[in-house]
Amino acid sequence: MKKHTRREFGATALSVIAASVLPAPFVRAADKKYDPGASDTEIKLGQTVPHSGPGSLYGVLGRVGEAYFQMLNDKGGINGRKVKFLTMDDAYSAPKCVEATRRLVEQEEVLALYGSLGTAPQTAVHKYLNSKGVPQLLLNTGASKWNDPKTYKWTMAGLPLYPTEARILAKHVVSVKPNAKIGILYQNDDFGRDFLGPFKKVLADAGGKAQVILEQTYDLTDPTVDSQLINLSKSGADVFYNITTGKATSQSIRKVAELGWKPLQLLSAGSTGRSILSAAGLENAKDIVAIRYNKEVGVPRYEKDPDVVAFEELRKKYLPNIDPDNTIAFAGYGQAATMGEILRRCGDDLTRANVLKHATTLAGFHSPYFLDGINYSYTPDDYTPMKTLYVSIFNGKDWDLAGEPMTE
Repeated sequence: MKKHTRREFGATALSVIAASVLPAPFVRAADKKYDPGASDTEIKLGQTVPHSGPGSLYGVLGRVGEAYFQMLNDKGGINGRKVKFLTMDDAYSAPKCVEATRRLVEQEEVLALYGSLGTAPQTAVHKYLNSKGVPQLLLNTGASKWNDPKTYKWTMAGLPLYPTEARILAKHVVSVKPNAKIGILYQNDDFGRDFLGPFKKVLADAGGKAQVILEQTYDLTDPTVDSQLINLSKSGADVFYNITTGKATSQSIRKVAELGWKPLQLLSAGSTGRSILSAAGLENAKDIVAIRYNKEVGVPRYEKDPDVVAFEELRKKYLPNIDPDNTIAFAGYGQAATMGEILRRCGDDLTRANVLKHATTLAGFHSPYFLDGINYSYTPDDYTPMKTLYVSIFNGKDWDLAGEPMTE
């Protein structure tokens, strides 16, 4: 496979925009194909995210999508068609997600949905969208269930799958601590188990010298995880795999420091946000290891990156009320650019089947949100969004990449 250089992919966002506004090749009217949500003049897309409620910080994904497609429309649209993007509030509630999704499909008649958020809400509409043959693309969740092209061919994750992340972290442990004694704390649900099994299998396949010696679980309703951390610290483990979310992550990082326990700490990528680490104490999070695949905005390291510069231009013009260091907003920008690329490739065949075809053949496409060396890996038979990720180490202020990217 050809290795793409930074020069080729450097200003991905700008190249996507430029390509999107170029006129499509001349075709006879009879060659144009449309499903609901598409016409000679318009493409209609939908999305559900929490614009309200406890997950409302993710509502910025929708606002960035609106801004991105407005920018494209101001430049002539995609292949001459304007994009109408409808981002609806599901408040991270499964019933509200069902209601909003049905409205998008049955009343608004969107061509496709992209960038919707959350395993539980999206599970609630999973079967419905597949029964209707409506693309459910670039989901903001990494649950392994989304990689099932035989049964649910219309649904694709947009984040690294949790098993992919777990396998790469396990390979890292084997390489740096081949005789590791590992203690694990994991959320007692499908989220936790999605990481646990693949991680242990890599250890076994490597010969089993690195072993899990104690597992502890917690439920989301538990007020603290202190007792589990005390048990793990007494186990003799020199590696701690922390498969937690939200307040449990902050509590566990802080408790490890309070106990004076100094294992190699591994953390799930979804729990590496600045707010979570700040609540734990940034000094307590120093040297934690996690996977990384995206650039940051609002930090000196990437301030001259062409894709970051392009996002900043969009933010200033269309979203001045969004903070320049909002990485969630930048993630939404990367997904909008990717969805725009899928539609551009569709040309004048704007059927749902053709949208799915181009989404499932994105292997090699570099989102403006991604670090160099990271590309989408989708194929029609394997919906793993990306198989190559970086291992990174928190230095107390920022994440440093540990060498070359690793492939699961």
